[in-house]
Amino acid sequence: MTDTATPTAADAPEPGPPPGPGEGPARSYAKLAADESREDYSLRYAPHSFRRWSPSTVAGTALGGIAYLADFAIGASIVFTYGFTSGFASILCAATIIFVTGIPIARACATYGLDMDLVTRGAGFGYFGSTLTSLIYASFTFIFFALEGSIMAQAMHQAVGLPVEVGYLVTTLIVIPIVFRGMGALAKVQAWTQPVWIIGMVLPFVVLAFEAPGSWSAFTSFGGTEGAGSGFDWLGFGLGTGVALSLIAQIGEQADYLRFMPAKTEANKRRWNLAVLAAGPGWVVIGAAKQLGGALLAFVALEAVGKTHALEPIAPQIEALKPWLGSFALPAAALFVIVSQIKINVTNAYSGSLSWSNFFSRLTHKHPGRVWYIFLNLAIALTLMEMNMFAALNKLLGFYSNVGIAWIVAVAADLVINKRIGLSPPYIEFKRAYLYAVNPAGFGAMVIASVVSILAFFGLFGAYAEAFSTFIAAGLSLVLCPLIAWVTKGRYYLARPNPVNGPGVEIADITATHTCTVCETSYELPDVADCPVRSGPICSLCCSLDAECGDVCRRAPAGPVLMPLPTVREAGPTIAL
Repeated sequence: MTDTATPTAADAPEPGPPPGPGEGPARSYAKLAADESREDYSLRYAPHSFRRWSPSTVAGTALGGIAYLADFAIGASIVFTYGFTSGFASILCAATIIFVTGIPIARACATYGLDMDLVTRGAGFGYFGSTLTSLIYASFTFIFFALEGSIMAQAMHQAVGLPVEVGYLVTTLIVIPIVFRGMGALAKVQAWTQPVWIIGMVLPFVVLAFEAPGSWSAFTSFGGTEGAGSGFDWLGFGLGTGVALSLIAQIGEQADYLRFMPAKTEANKRRWNLAVLAAGPGWVVIGAAKQLGGALLAFVALEAVGKTHALEPIAPQIEALKPWLGSFALPAAALFVIVSQIKINVTNAYSGSLSWSNFFSRLTHKHPGRVWYIFLNLAIALTLMEMNMFAALNKLLGFYSNVGIAWIVAVAADLVINKRIGLSPPYIEFKRAYLYAVNPAGFGAMVIASVVSILAFFGLFGAYAEAFSTFIAAGLSLVLCPLIAWVTKGRYYLARPNPVNGPGVEIADITATHTCTVCETSYELPDVADCPVRSGPICSLCCSLDAECGDVCRRAPAGPVLMPLPTVREAGPTIAL
């Protein structure tokens, strides 16, 4: 390991004296935060020792999380509002944008073992710059938890007459025991419920194929319920695309699973690449099909149940199953909806807890544990459900998509453009010790693109700019991220070189560990920084939570800090070299 630096600057704070015998580490984490079987390395790099699942298992778990029926409601809402032709074009256009931007993000998360927040830090946003994106991502999780919970409450009301207000509470409480236990429990739930979900998803369309074979043909000439007409309309296309693009931040939830992908090797690279593609951007292929399928089911059920209930996935599901299942259609449809919503809402709650953890750890320099933030996320989602956010679906999602796409496109632009032309470091650096607080390349691009597109969304620049506000957000982010990086010559990506595992550092074994001088726990090299204040290695989380170091390592020139020899993991216990 390369020797790195000890503080020589006069203004460097004196490191505290090392703990004496029996005094214990300088920082010990709360019980829940220290239990990685529940914590799942939130705020951290996911070490190779924890990535014990196969590529297919990780992909299956990630894809299980897209079982949600909001796609049904979103697709039906778009087609009902803008007609089939404009709606169909909107859904396909949004899916293409989401797929293309999702590829580099999925590969980065799977390669480096990092969640969306940590990738955002190193992909043009800086240490504090990504704090805002954590809030954006958290809002995605509770907005869609509320949307999915509303659909589940509607199903329980239909099935057993449970008041929807009570149903909202039930849908919120039911996911807590699963999410509390982390990735292991989520993987089991997704695997066990997958057969029920597949049957429930496919069966209504099989029934329609036999009982109403002309329904698709009639659907393609549907002009909507708002007088849009069956022809193509540019305004309707733009507005519909904006609603569908609200799902672009779903790549963050996929990344929360992809960070547990095992390392790519010659033996598994084909399965690895396929799994990352399928579980990363590939979710939107299924998502777009579900949007169109949901719109078709809603169209077929429209006359029988009316517009309002046709937009609620449970009613079209029942109507589609009636010809074959008769009176059993209601419980069968309710079971499918409830299973689907549990599958997605455990993911929403899990991802929300990770995002809130990232957000508050940087603001408060405290980390009580991921699980506590589950309750914050669910409380906000429950409030939105009780406020009947389902009734304002199009407007809410259309507004959100302006911010979401500005963020995701800025990250994708950094990974694809800036890194390839040398404006950005060739790897993802996420540790506070090496990052500037704010990088104007990605953060500035996102803020400018969001502000301009939101002004357009509210009609400041005319009807067409309002309809195409999400395209404005995407275009500005795509251009501004590399432009700002070029103008600033990429100087705000790294505050100082990383001598522990940065480019050019020879590493015999990436799984080798160092013991953090603060919490006295061993972590793999990518999760370790050299700390001149502590005169030794520090883990990324202890570095994040340090409120007294004054960021000396980033501000002052430093001399060499002696890093002890690492330990290397073997099949048995770790041994010292």
